[in-house]
Amino acid sequence: MLQLSYIRDNANEIIERLKVRNFDGQEVIDYIVSLDKERRETQTKLDTEQGEMNKISKKIGELFKSGKRDEAEEYKAKTGELKEAVKKHHTKLNEIDEKLQGLLYQVPNVPNKIVPAGKSDADNEIIEEVGQKPTFDFEPKPHWDLAKEFELIDFELGNKITGAGFPLYTGKGARLQRALKEFFLNEAIEAGYVEVMPPLLVNEDTGKGTGQLPDKEGQMYHTELDHLFLIPTAEVPITNIYRDVIIKEDQFPIKHCGYTPCFRREAGSYGKDVRGLNRLHQFDKVEIVQVTHPEKSYEALDEMVSYVRSIIEKLELPYRVARLCGGDLGFTSALTYDMEVYSAAQDKWLEVSSISNFETFQANRLKARFKDKNGKMQLAHTLNGSALAFPRILAAILENNQTKDGINIPKALVPFTGFDKI
Repeated sequence: MLQLSYIRDNANEIIERLKVRNFDGQEVIDYIVSLDKERRETQTKLDTEQGEMNKISKKIGELFKSGKRDEAEEYKAKTGELKEAVKKHHTKLNEIDEKLQGLLYQVPNVPNKIVPAGKSDADNEIIEEVGQKPTFDFEPKPHWDLAKEFELIDFELGNKITGAGFPLYTGKGARLQRALKEFFLNEAIEAGYVEVMPPLLVNEDTGKGTGQLPDKEGQMYHTELDHLFLIPTAEVPITNIYRDVIIKEDQFPIKHCGYTPCFRREAGSYGKDVRGLNRLHQFDKVEIVQVTHPEKSYEALDEMVSYVRSIIEKLELPYRVARLCGGDLGFTSALTYDMEVYSAAQDKWLEVSSISNFETFQANRLKARFKDKNGKMQLAHTLNGSALAFPRILAAILENNQTKDGINIPKALVPFTGFDKI
């Protein structure tokens, strides 16, 4: 959520930069500025009347002490009028605050100046492509066929138990999932991230804190009886550790990692791109999160991108790095890099990680603050990245490493699988 002071001082610039997102912010920003002005004027009147009340109350006390009861009663009548005016101003302020909150929730984060214009993922800027795409002297099979042939994943049984998008991993497929978890967590811990194991359900305040609510309410699974939400990513509970927290400046950078299952309704996702592991309602992921000093957040973003690169390279997968355009940028992000691995049998690039800097957008909702060296309270910057999401990584491993008689396992995973070939 953008800060009111930032909107007040930079309204025209914000409107122009939001156009990169294809978001017309003129009307809502103008209304926010207008309401903010009305709020400050009302607050000034309230403060003036409250001050006058305090003076009169003191005067009444002095009059009673000196025996001037009649004069004191006259002042008391005036106090009653002021109390009524103060009450009306309080009511008006609450109404304005409620309107402002609703409007601020509608405004996405302002894109960083290097975010390219564009309408969809087709307009994302490819920064670099790394590694050689595999070649075969036979017709490679897609991962859903390999999973069936080698009894790694049972999509039909998962569909029977729950529904489409909930695969059941079996045998060496399940062991591969466990191997990915251990490998990704070990790598993150070695890179200085402190592991946490958060709850898988969160309350409404937590969802609002990182921006999943109210923007993506329809994409989250909701338990109506308890009014809790299944997490779409570990980013949500981990970042909320610092909701309503005043952080010590010397704690920066705060670095956490966490493994969780993730749950996404993926409403409106249909067609060939959802086959197999390409798009699921439940999947596993290791997430990395940083809370940093504002002056260091883009250094942290570069560090996180380099880290995700390193683990993909250890898995020996060809990948590319994309800078998301405005039209593909998430609601809360100021700048996002996607990491995509190449899927040989599908002949396509699969997104396996998004690494984002939210600047103060989440921290303003969370009230994640710190005191700077001058004692001034400031908002921290928050960042997160997938490191990594399991399904598409597994799809690429199966497809890219297939041979005529099996599937080779990347060397980095062998210590965790206990086998080097399926």
